[in-house]
Amino acid sequence: MLPRAAGRALRVRAAPSPFPRASTSQRIRHYSKDDRPRPPKKPSPFEEERKKFADREQTWKPSHPINFAVAKESFERPAASIKPTPQSEKFPKDQPDYDTAATSERNRVPQSDGAGPSITEQAKVDQHAQEYYHKAQEEFSGPQSTEGNTAPITEGAEEPVAPIQPLPDLRQGIPSTFEAEFFAEKSAPKAHHAVNITEDPSKEPEPSTGATGGGREGGELPRSAYETSVDRRRNRMANYAFLVGTLFGITGAVYLGRNWETEEEEKSHPDAPSGWGFKLMYNRVKARISEPLDYLTEPTFPKLLPDMDPAPPYTLVLSLEDMLVHSEWTREHGWRTAKRPGVDYFLRYLSQYYELVIFTSLPYATAEPVIRKLDPFRVVMWPLFREATRYDKGEYVKDLSYLNRDLSKVILIDTKSSHAKLQPTNSIILKPWKGAPSDRELVSLIPFLEYVATMGITDVRSAISSFDGKPIPQEFARREAIAREAFNAQLAEERAKRPKHSAGGWLMGALGMKGVGQGQLIVGEQSAAEGFEQGKMLQDQIRERGMKQYEAMEKEIRENGEKWLKELAEEEKKLQEESMKSMKSGMVGWFGGKKD
Repeated sequence: MLPRAAGRALRVRAAPSPFPRASTSQRIRHYSKDDRPRPPKKPSPFEEERKKFADREQTWKPSHPINFAVAKESFERPAASIKPTPQSEKFPKDQPDYDTAATSERNRVPQSDGAGPSITEQAKVDQHAQEYYHKAQEEFSGPQSTEGNTAPITEGAEEPVAPIQPLPDLRQGIPSTFEAEFFAEKSAPKAHHAVNITEDPSKEPEPSTGATGGGREGGELPRSAYETSVDRRRNRMANYAFLVGTLFGITGAVYLGRNWETEEEEKSHPDAPSGWGFKLMYNRVKARISEPLDYLTEPTFPKLLPDMDPAPPYTLVLSLEDMLVHSEWTREHGWRTAKRPGVDYFLRYLSQYYELVIFTSLPYATAEPVIRKLDPFRVVMWPLFREATRYDKGEYVKDLSYLNRDLSKVILIDTKSSHAKLQPTNSIILKPWKGAPSDRELVSLIPFLEYVATMGITDVRSAISSFDGKPIPQEFARREAIAREAFNAQLAEERAKRPKHSAGGWLMGALGMKGVGQGQLIVGEQSAAEGFEQGKMLQDQIRERGMKQYEAMEKEIRENGEKWLKELAEEEKKLQEESMKSMKSGMVGWFGGKKD
């Protein structure tokens, strides 16, 4: 009541205006000029209620504004010292509950006879409860020490007191409770109960004893009760799809496992011959499935080198990267490629004994310009690139079986053993060349390769395996020195047995003729016997002939090299023009135009 009275007292009143105000009738404008008499207007229900409300007696009217200084002083001094005001005298008549002269006994008298306790009765109950708790729990009667507050309660012996656990050490973070919670749930038996809405322990339902755990009285409902029609439809469609997939897989396996249609297919798959049996059908299915994948892992063509008649006696396969050339990148010059010392001599000298092949694991776009610079006169017959390699377990392998050559006459020189892991007995592995200008390892292989090609070795694999992992240039030079010592000793012994001069020999020498016996070997311009007489081994004579042919080749290159390069450039230009014409004619024919 006091706040509402204060709000009405503080309501702003309109200040008196110095100018006279017009009456309401003077402010009303009459828009109608009809002066005919009209019946009185019936008041609306709202206006009737408003009049009734205006006629009521007001319960309180402010006589003067509130003095806040007096109100503040009344709050600060005791209630007995407050003098009654006309407003305060009115409150006891209208609202006896707020009588300022009431005593404490009067205020504690019950004010209502309703069903609930009165104010005095409630106060007595609160005081009684406070005294009861004060006597029953002495630990709350006053301040206690830390040990007293944390000590276990041992007053009642009916319930065991749990031991106090040490507080966890939180300096390294909050410890995990996953093990205790998870394994506790795993070890404790799970009892499925129905929902207890009343939260009364005496009404807890017993666990279900049925086999399925279903039913309305105990346990959970069966699983099918929680499935909707959409779930059932989805499960049914999944079963149909699984059935169709199984039938399709079985049918496809039977179709792929059928016998080979032609003899060529059966010969190309010797490990999966025709026949009816689970293992045979499985091998044919595996072979047919792996064929499309072989396009990505196998060489591009089954025959990497063309057929030649007559076939070359020996084939020498050379690696490119870090064997014939070395490429490096620097900030000042970018990419630069250097030729290995003696590489020109190596290629041109051995080209008279071997069919040279450069086999690189680099792609065509990267390696082709390097090979063209390295061998501008096309001494190397066949270049092979990454497209001719086999991809096996993340590595590029040079499978020599695809060369269309006899493996007993093929030698591979490489710097990585992984490139030759399919034919290790045909390979010679050298250390990678890193650009050292004083390297002679490549040139030192020429005597061994020359010996293999000129001595008619039937199987190069036996010759390579005879070195048993030893460095071939040094080991071959040691063996050759031993053979030279034996040759010189035998030559000295034969010269001691033969006469110094003979009549036939003197006559043939005088006539300028050389006698050649039947069945003697001719090496170059003289027989092998004449070379032996001069103290030259057969290998020395072959080397002299090879040097002469190499010198003749070098002479031809110096004299006609530029001419050959121009001819090669013109041939390439003609080929490009012809390819462009064929491409244009194909495009015109595609769009229906006339061909020239």
